[in-house]
Amino acid sequence: MNDQPGFSEKTYRRIAQHPSLANYRVIQEQTDLWISTDRDLSSLAREAVLECRSQLEGYIDLYPEFLRTLCPWPAGGPAPEIVRNMIRAAAHAGVGPMAAVAGAIAEMVGVRLMNHSRTVIIENGGDIFLFADTPVVAAVFAGKSPLSMRIGLRIDAAGTPCSLCTSSGTVGHSLSFGRADAVSVISRSCALADAAATAIANRVQTDADIESAIAFGQSIAEVEGVLIIVGKHIGAWGKVEIVPLTGKRY
Repeated sequence: MNDQPGFSEKTYRRIAQHPSLANYRVIQEQTDLWISTDRDLSSLAREAVLECRSQLEGYIDLYPEFLRTLCPWPAGGPAPEIVRNMIRAAAHAGVGPMAAVAGAIAEMVGVRLMNHSRTVIIENGGDIFLFADTPVVAAVFAGKSPLSMRIGLRIDAAGTPCSLCTSSGTVGHSLSFGRADAVSVISRSCALADAAATAIANRVQTDADIESAIAFGQSIAEVEGVLIIVGKHIGAWGKVEIVPLTGKRY
C-alpha cells in the first residue's frame, strides 16, 4: 500500500521479501501491517483492519480506561471479538489488555486471509501471525545486541496458525518496564504471545534476570516457547529452534 504521513519504511522489512509470494503493506492510522500471501489480498486485509479498529475504538469510547489500564480487564458483559481476545490474553499474562492489541489485530486479519491463501504471514510491529505448510525462519531484531538479526527462530506451523511476538525494553515506542533487547514468545494465539512477551520483558532488567523471566514465561498458559536476549546473553525454553542467519532472511 502507499505510505501515509507519519509512517516510514521499517528497515527490517527490507529483508522480508518472499519471492514466491505477494508482499504488501496495509496502513490504517496506527496500524501498520506487512503481509505476505499467495496473491495480493490488500483490499481484503484493509477491510479486516477497518473492522478490527472499529470494534476496538467503539469499545474504548464506552470504556476509556480500557486504553490506559496496566492491569487485566474484567471479563463479562458484551464485547466484540477482538476485545474478548485481548481481555483473555491479558488475563493469562497479568498485564493490561492493550499489551495484546498488535497481536490481536494481526491474528484477526490473518484468520480472515486464511480463507483465501494457503500461506499467510502478517507482521505488526514485531508481532508475527503465521499460517504456512512449510517452516519459516523469522529473524530476531534485538536493537544494539550483537545477536540482533544474526539469529532466527525456525517456526513450523504445520498447516495451523502459529504466532511469534517480540517485545523490547530498548527498541521501539511500546511501554516496557524492563531492559531486555528482545523477548520473543511462541504461541498458537497471537494476542496471547503479544501479551506474554510484554509481561516477560517487564521482568528483565539485566542478564541475571533471564532465568527467572523464562520460569515466569513457562507459567503462562498457552506459551509454547520463550527466547530472551540481553546484550550478548541469550536464554531459551520450549519449542524454540534457533538458527544462525546469513545473507537475506525473513
